[in-house]
Order: sequence, then structure tokens, then C-alpha cells
Amino acid sequence: MFDRIIIVGAGAWGGALADLTRINGGEPLIWSRNCDRQLAEMVCQQTAIISAVSMSGVRAVIAQLAGSIDPHQIIVTATKGLDAQTNLTPAQLWHQAFPLNPIVVLSGPNLSLEIQQGLPAATVVASDDVDAANTIQEIFSSPKFRVYTNDDPVGVEIAGTVKNVIAIAAGTCDGLKLGNNAKSALLTRGLAEIVRIGQYWGGKTETFYGLSGLGDLLATCNSPLSRNYQVGYGLAQGKTLDEVLANLQGTAEGINTTKVLVKIADRHQIYMPITGLVDRLLAGTITAPEAIVALMSRDRKSEY
Repeated sequence: MFDRIIIVGAGAWGGALADLTRINGGEPLIWSRNCDRQLAEMVCQQTAIISAVSMSGVRAVIAQLAGSIDPHQIIVTATKGLDAQTNLTPAQLWHQAFPLNPIVVLSGPNLSLEIQQGLPAATVVASDDVDAANTIQEIFSSPKFRVYTNDDPVGVEIAGTVKNVIAIAAGTCDGLKLGNNAKSALLTRGLAEIVRIGQYWGGKTETFYGLSGLGDLLATCNSPLSRNYQVGYGLAQGKTLDEVLANLQGTAEGINTTKVLVKIADRHQIYMPITGLVDRLLAGTITAPEAIVALMSRDRKSEY
């Protein structure tokens, strides 16, 4: 089992996942856009197909695999984002294309650089298929990487996706040097937004207080290793979004996610003030200090 795994995506996250499988004696195949072999050929006979591509690449990968996956193969999505055209999550896109395959969502407080350095971490593998989740748990579990199973793939996926938006806000907060009180309030209210939008999607409330929700939120919002955090920090220092992105290694999924979330929140009247202000900040219609003033001067209300 451990030697029949393919990692789709050779970026930092794909590399970290490959390293984790090697701890248990696996030697996964790795595919990227620069590979000289066809992806459809490489997935043949693999137990698990681990998708670690950016959100913008998910549909292209799915298109390459059309007609090439057997129903017994497990598809693991390790992408955090929302499709700009359909508003679907990665798991929903995979399920739409391969409705007979078990889909597993892998998400948690997993900064790829720390994992590659061999530092301990934990994650969640979530699926409606218990056997599939258990299989992926076995593949990735090690003394340095604790893997929990979960039966709420929607909640796990949405928690990991929306926290990227809050991470942009957290980076902004630190860039403005607003202090621990302000940041604690921001993260707490940001978690409330994650719960609101997550419940709309059908996620379980308790999921958002677990590793894929609160855990991932804390890791991403407190580390300069997070690309989304770096975006917010750069904007707080007066840089334009283009200037920030020019020096960013990799993709900050929270940028696209914010645009999609604002559309969904507006359409369904879901209260997400932090997300709305992050959207305006990214669009350049408000500065970071102005966003903080707008957030602090909203109408008084009960916490719950």
C-alpha cells in the first residue's frame, strides 16, 4: 500500500506530503506540470491519488484524469480554496468528476516548511468513507505526524479554506503593530465567521473548534511562513497587492477565496464583516488603518 501512492503537485506542500509517506517506507510517484510522463498513465494501479496542486490547477488535473481512475482508488485532496467559476470546493469538484470514488480531505495546521524540517505536527483526514479515511491515516501517520480521522469532510475543508482569509487580516494586524489584545479579538471573531459560513455549507460546529478549524487558524495567523499572513503584513506596510505578490513564493489562496466568499455571503446574507473588509483591502479601496477603524466602529451588539 505504501509504495502505491502518487502525489500530484511538486510544490512545497506536495514535497512535504511525499516526505511524510517516506517515513513509513513509501516511495511515492510525484507528478508536476514539468513531468515528462502523462498523469493518466502514472495513476494506474495506485492505491491513493494525493492532489496537492493550487486551487487554480485542480480542474486542469481533473480533466487530465477523466476516464483514467478506477472506482476503488482513493482521491485525497490537500488543496485549500474555492473554485472561482463554480464556487465549489476541491472535494466537490473531485466528487463531481468521479462520483464513485472515495474522496478524502486532508487539512490541518500544517506549515509545509516545518514538516520538511521534521518538526511534529497533526492533521485531519475526513471522508464519508470510513475505510478510505483509515487507509490515508495509516499512510501518513508517524511519530512526528499525528493523523486524526473525521466524518465531516465539508466542515474540515471549509475551515481550512476560510481561515486563509482571516490569516490575511491577522498579517495586517501584526503589520500595523496593533498588539496581542487586538489580534486575539480578531482571531476570535474570525473564527465566528468561519463557523457561520461553515454551517451554511453543512459543516458540523464542533469541526471548526478542532485541528482543521481553530488549530489551522492559530498556526496560519501566527506564522510568517504563511503566504496569506505575508500578504496582509505587506499590505499593512503600505505595499500594493502587486508588490506583495511579486516577492511571494507560491500561491496565497486566501486572495481568490475572499472574492468567492464575499459573493456567497452577500447572496445568502451571511454576516462576515472581516472577510468583507479583507476584500476591500485586497481591491485597494480601503487602506489597512481604515479597515481597522471600520471594524472597530461597527454597531454595538451582543457577542452571541
